Order: sequence, then structure tokens, then C-alpha cells
Amino acid sequence: MDRWKGRVALVTGASVGIGATIAKELVRYGMTVVGCARSLDKIQALAVECKNAGHSGVLIPMECDLSNAEDIQSMFAAIKAQHKGVDVCINNAGLAHNEPLLSGKTSAWKSMLDVRTHCASAASEAHQSMKEQNIDEGHIINLNSICGHIVVNSSIFYFLTAIKYAVTALTEGVRQELREDKTHIRSISPGLVETEFAYRLHSEIPDKATATYSHLKAIDIANAVVYVLSAPPHVQKSPVCSVMRQLHLLKFKFTSQRETWLQSLF
Repeated sequence: MDRWKGRVALVTGASVGIGATIAKELVRYGMTVVGCARSLDKIQALAVECKNAGHSGVLIPMECDLSNAEDIQSMFAAIKAQHKGVDVCINNAGLAHNEPLLSGKTSAWKSMLDVRTHCASAASEAHQSMKEQNIDEGHIINLNSICGHIVVNSSIFYFLTAIKYAVTALTEGVRQELREDKTHIRSISPGLVETEFAYRLHSEIPDKATATYSHLKAIDIANAVVYVLSAPPHVQKSPVCSVMRQLHLLKFKFTSQRETWLQSLF
């Protein structure tokens, strides 16, 4: 990770859960991390925690409504003005509502769709930022889900699964477009990870949220991100360490001569 010290990473949905853990880990490795979310106070508290821990990087809180395209554009403009742009963009933000397909509210579906498909807008803005800085080793990492690859047999997940399949398609589409520019994109698709996600989804039934989770933690996903970023340019295929065995981890590396990939299925 030495080559990323002092460089700028944007982490969306950085206020809690996977996003907060990723942001903290990247700060620990010396990166300048712009953490964005609607809950600015939580990221500010996390920034103080990172500073008090003596991490070599810095966490910069930034408020952004990721369902609003203008907010996303304004955020990237602010990053450009303050830090010249981004080197790494990690699209993590998302939310879910308990809204089955046959009885759910359209407004709830729309809010889920607007937030989670922000990765397309963010990827476009990040790519433009990297091009302006003549960065050809920048990384765009989309945090997807195992729901983007299989349909989970539960009514509360069906619309979320549709969104995750959209994220899978967007990731593949962006990957193919970026291939022409000889650059990188990674997609990490974990199974159920213990965060606040299920507790918000099952806010009226806390025990159900507790029973949802297995042993996969947010730090495991953060470690997967660090693994992707730290892999040297010459690496084409290598084993995934045991802590990541429950991940569906796709790693794409593009050069002018070849396309190589690493795939580990849990």
C-alpha cells in the first residue's frame, strides 16, 4: 500500500458499516480519504477517531446526497478544488426498505434505486477526474452484493436484488468502457456482512436482524479492498486468503496486451 500514501480516495456511504470501516483502514494506510454521506456528524466523529489513533492519513468529511446528481457533481468539484481530484473511488453507499414487490411503495423503491445506482454517476465523475490528472492506474471499486448474482428467496430482498443486478451490469459496462483507456475496475460482491444494514431494514424486529448475519464482518470487506489496491501491477492470478473465502471477488487488470482476471467463489 506504500504507493497509495498521500493519494486521494473517495468512499461513499462512509458514515457507518462497511464504508466507515473501509475509510478508517485507508486512513490507517496513509491515504487522504474523502468520506461522504448524508450523516455528516458520524463521519466527523470517525475523523476525530482516526486522528486520535495517530493514523498517518486523514479523513475529510463531506456531506452529499448520493440520490442527487447535482450533489455528486458538486462533491467532485469540491474535491478537485481542494485536492486536485481522486485516485481511488469506492462506491459503497446503499440502503434498503422492507417493501415486497406486490405490496411495496413506489417511493421506497425509487429511493433505493436512486442511491444504489449512484455508482454510474460517481464512476463517470471519477474517471474524468483521473483523466484530467493523467492518472492511468486509478481504481474504481464498486461494492456490490451476492444479491447481484443470485436471487435470494425472500420477498424483502427481491427489489434490492434487482438493484444489485443493475449494479453488476453497470460495473461490467463501465469495465468494458474503461478497457479502451487501459485502466482498472474492481467489483467486490460480499454475502451478508454484519453492519447496521439489517437493523435498519428490520427496525421493528431487532431479533430478526441479529439472526440475519453470519460471521462476515465489515473489516473483512475492508481487507478485500486493501488486497485489491495493494496487488502489484504484475500480479495476474493469486489465491485469496481464507478471511475472504466468503467473498465473490472479481479482480480485473487491463494492459495494452491482455486482459487478466482473478475469480474466487465462496
